[in-house]
Amino acid sequence: MAATYLAQLASTEVPVGSLLLVPLGSCEQHGPHLPLDTDLRIASWLSDQLAQTQSEIVIAPPITIAASGEHQGFAGTLSIGAQVLEAALIELVRSALPAPGVGPFTAVLFVNGHGGNIAAVQAAVSQLRLESRLVTVWNPQVEGGDSHAGKTETSMLMYIDPECVRTDLLEAGSTARWRDIAPQVMEQGIGAVAPNGVLGDPRAASAAEGAVICAGLLQDLRQFVTDWRELSAS
Repeated sequence: MAATYLAQLASTEVPVGSLLLVPLGSCEQHGPHLPLDTDLRIASWLSDQLAQTQSEIVIAPPITIAASGEHQGFAGTLSIGAQVLEAALIELVRSALPAPGVGPFTAVLFVNGHGGNIAAVQAAVSQLRLESRLVTVWNPQVEGGDSHAGKTETSMLMYIDPECVRTDLLEAGSTARWRDIAPQVMEQGIGAVAPNGVLGDPRAASAAEGAVICAGLLQDLRQFVTDWRELSAS
């Protein structure tokens, strides 16, 4: 079954009672070897795979530029900041869920591919829930994974879209623990701790490991949606 994409439908074709899934990405540097839209590719792949098995899901046009201030200073990085992102997500959901029983969508799910979006998305979700709108966010978590453009993300892209990985440019960045460098990164940007923009070491990345990581995340996402629906219905 092919995934259903909202932008490809006519207004009269939008299925009533559907769950609107919104992929959240970023446009930010991912070292010398990965594309600027790495986070978006991951969120979009997971969204597509999920929607292929659940016909009631409709995938919205993705958010492609989000909160990436910590990557400023690297060529190509674009950011709208956390405040603007939060406001945009609130208005997006208000338009999708104007009132209970109004419009085709019953709920909105954000599939977030970028850690820098988390605070803004959580704040938006909190506000929307106060307005009695059915909305949630799923953030991927890879146990033992590195932070940014390292082995984890590189392996995933080698599996999802191997042609986009510049394998001749793989190089280690900062391998310090995130908890040890987070304050400096948040204050001064990733360039202050990793001049090449990499947090981790992608040189041991592989498509095989990427397949395992992606399968695990997809399973987690499916279970999250199942649990959320059951909780919402109770």
